[in-house]
Amino acid sequence: MKKILPLFVITLMCLFKTKAQNSFDIVFAQNTKQDSRCSYFNSYFKQTPKEIGFSIQRENDKLYFVVTDKKWAINLFKKSGDGIAIDVVSKSRYACDKTIEDTQIKGTILKPVYAKQLVRGFKPTLGKRFRTLVGTVPSNLINDELEFNILFLNNKVLCRYQRIYNLESYPWDLLDMGIYLDSLVYKSKKITNTEDKFITKYKKLKFIIPFKKNKSEYLPEDIKPLYDSLRLTDFNIKKINIKAYSSIEGSLERNLELQKQRANSIVKSMQSFQKPDIETEITTSENWVEFLNDISKTKYKNFVTLSKKETKQKVIGTVSKELEMYLKNHRKAVITLALEKKDKYKDMSTSLLISTFNKLIDSENVDEALIVQNSLFEKIKEENSPDKLKQLTVPKQLKFTSILNKNSIIKYEMDLRYAKIVFDELKTLENLAPKNIKVKYNLVVTRFIIWRNNWEDINEKTLKKQIIDLKKYGVEQSLIDRMLVNFHIVKAEKNMRARKYEAKDASLEFIIDTYKNFKLSNYDYLSLAQFLNYYSNKDDAIDVLDHKVRTITVDEDLLFYYLNLTITNTFNVASENYRTMMLNAINLNEKRFCKLFNSSLNDGVTFQLLENEYLRKTYCENCSKD
Repeated sequence: MKKILPLFVITLMCLFKTKAQNSFDIVFAQNTKQDSRCSYFNSYFKQTPKEIGFSIQRENDKLYFVVTDKKWAINLFKKSGDGIAIDVVSKSRYACDKTIEDTQIKGTILKPVYAKQLVRGFKPTLGKRFRTLVGTVPSNLINDELEFNILFLNNKVLCRYQRIYNLESYPWDLLDMGIYLDSLVYKSKKITNTEDKFITKYKKLKFIIPFKKNKSEYLPEDIKPLYDSLRLTDFNIKKINIKAYSSIEGSLERNLELQKQRANSIVKSMQSFQKPDIETEITTSENWVEFLNDISKTKYKNFVTLSKKETKQKVIGTVSKELEMYLKNHRKAVITLALEKKDKYKDMSTSLLISTFNKLIDSENVDEALIVQNSLFEKIKEENSPDKLKQLTVPKQLKFTSILNKNSIIKYEMDLRYAKIVFDELKTLENLAPKNIKVKYNLVVTRFIIWRNNWEDINEKTLKKQIIDLKKYGVEQSLIDRMLVNFHIVKAEKNMRARKYEAKDASLEFIIDTYKNFKLSNYDYLSLAQFLNYYSNKDDAIDVLDHKVRTITVDEDLLFYYLNLTITNTFNVASENYRTMMLNAINLNEKRFCKLFNSSLNDGVTFQLLENEYLRKTYCENCSKD
């Protein structure tokens, strides 16, 4: 068995209260921040670059201290009494039927290893790291779920006590600016999916159907007005995702069964309106999120602190009737339809589509050529054969501007590295149609990507003016603001590398003041939050997500990223809304939520989160199967 803890640590510097156990020759300082004996370690860690990391690696029963920079570790352990001890912590400490003892040392301290042995023991290991032996797992704990806290000793004085957390990371990027084809289209990026393509053939619709109390059957005639209002003439429903919510009063089993019946009847009614089969995904849950949000505004706000079972026992009879004004809004289905555009040319081969397109251009049938062009693009993307675009013969004339624009920008859509070639083609097209909104917008997008990647020397002030000037050609201000936020994201990155911190902070201020001016996708929210977490501070990142994560329609990955940001901070966890967010996560994916409290060696954040009584109560109510 070989496990490596991720290189992410939380430092605990406080008054120490130890258990009555063998502490060897360790001296426990009363306050590590103020104790002069810890001044060197405190200063050294404060100046440590964020790129340097360390962790504990377990290999069978052996424990190793692992660092990314051997020189950093050697300079840390300078005196003969400088060293490391390991606190071996078992998850059994946090069993829900136990009372947790209030003590700084959580488990069993291993014999300290001091400077001479540490430094001499460093050997290269995987990932350009170095490791040195620091102890052996006690035989009585060998089969327990364990974590390993690090005691940093400065001349045998305990100056730093560190837990290591395993926080999940996600990809991130600039906010999606989209590109103009027939209309503005955006990438179909998902947080946990590396897929990165523009949506042209598919689109999504999201809407809510309220449920009447105790009504379980929805017939086609009930759904028909809604279906007609969606105006799906050019689309088939490819997939339907229904998240069905009941109000919280009554039996859990009855509530979930009722929601399943409602959801299935909606699917059946939707299917009756089209022949192609609809792929279906249904989840059901009680709507604790909106209940807790609403109840906090009433005389029953103390219910927020109760367990689910205790709350259900209260919401009966008169109380249930009084709260019905809220409960009636909690019974609903949140429905997401994945729509596929009807394509009359989808069965035609690529070569036949090309010849058909060229004939339509010869006859100047632009409208039909645009339709064929879309079908052809889908084929070319599936085949990954952009060279076939060269077989399209389109005269460089004003009446063919829309077709020429799409022929160029589709190459950028398929591969970002075509940005410079596409930009040059669009510059030529701009001479033909100098005021065309699609050409102007795509020009700025591709120029922006060239600047961001340093593929050409581009003047920042000129680029910024070109972004702002898009307003003259009819581009909406919200799209311009989105592009300007991206502009300042890139400026902040560049100024950070150049150590121009005041300029970096000015860009951050603009981003924080502007991002609310336009809609963000889930991936945009994640990208912006991660950017602010790295370049600004965690509070700004949390503020971006705070309102979003308190809605039942929040993306699962976005909510769990928010938990990653906040769950290790006792101040955040103590906030009034935190239980709402945790119950939201449980509704979305109970197994994933409970997994947060696994060992950091077992894909969890850390089971030592259960030191927090508030988190422990939620965990024991929802995750403990004992």
